[in-house]
Amino acid sequence: MQIGAGPVRGWQRSPQTIEETLMNNTRVLLASRPVGLPTRDNWTIETVPVEKPGEGEFLAEVLYLSLDPAMRGWIKEGKSYIPPVEIGAVMRAGGVARVVESRHPDFAVGDHVVGIAGVQSHWVSDGQGVRKVDPAAAPLPKYLGVLGMPGMTAYFGILDVGAIQAGETVLVSGAAGAVGSLVGQIAKIKGCQVVGIAGGREKCDYLTGELGFDAAIDYKSESLYPAIKAACPKGIDVYFDNVGGETLDAALAFLRFKGRVALCGAISQYNSTEPVQGPKNYLSLLVNRGRMEGFIVFDFEKDYPRGIRDMSLWLAAGKLKSREHIVKGIETFPDTLLMLFDGRNQGKLVIEV
Repeated sequence: MQIGAGPVRGWQRSPQTIEETLMNNTRVLLASRPVGLPTRDNWTIETVPVEKPGEGEFLAEVLYLSLDPAMRGWIKEGKSYIPPVEIGAVMRAGGVARVVESRHPDFAVGDHVVGIAGVQSHWVSDGQGVRKVDPAAAPLPKYLGVLGMPGMTAYFGILDVGAIQAGETVLVSGAAGAVGSLVGQIAKIKGCQVVGIAGGREKCDYLTGELGFDAAIDYKSESLYPAIKAACPKGIDVYFDNVGGETLDAALAFLRFKGRVALCGAISQYNSTEPVQGPKNYLSLLVNRGRMEGFIVFDFEKDYPRGIRDMSLWLAAGKLKSREHIVKGIETFPDTLLMLFDGRNQGKLVIEV
């Protein structure tokens, strides 16, 4: 099925000339709220004329889009830290874009910017929440990963919420992902003993070989309780949780006195059709006088300059490494999104528009 003007179900894009590409905006809309894993039927792709920027706005061509586990929560109806994406609206997503037309005093044609662009090829913005980035300082996809929201999540989550101290033992779940891989590296920079939990031997070897984790646990082939006990013989001072469910329970069982749990996400629960599984071992917090705290990266927005400065310096010094998994084509969004939940992605998942 070819895509013309107006909404169309189906995912083959007809060839377009350069002129047509500049005139048309290809965008992905939320068609319905998923039950369990999202399917293609939950999305609509359409091509519409590009909007012209008004006074105080700019038009940008979107180059790269960020795919994050939080997207699953954004399309779920109900109270959360941010309003859900409305049915029929462009799917929310962070993006890197190049300004192609501007009526905004602070943004000029040719500027590269990062912000909530949405899953679309062109984006009109008033500049709120948008920052300029330098493509000469780092490859553009890194502004969606190590120098973007995942990087800030890792930085503030482990340093401010986890409050790590040199010599402590840190356990990270989802450790090969965009956030978890950075959490572990930051903890190593700060002098901690770091253990990561990931799925598959290849990912575990990546953690200990390339990223410098002290140990890695393969949840697909190892039983969590004995594996954590062996890797963390003195217990866990800080657990950074991206997974929830049984993994959170296992970590709580080994929490040390005054231990901390930083609740970043619960990817094991996002697509469940059953009630959310809460922690069974929560009394470990009582016995050990521990603390479990949830956080959202936007809570630290005013401090982003500090995080970006430190992450940039560590990256330039070779103390931080990041991997981007780039998939080409905005029309791949429904299938590419699922990679976050079946573990196929290797590092930060990005769509090249």
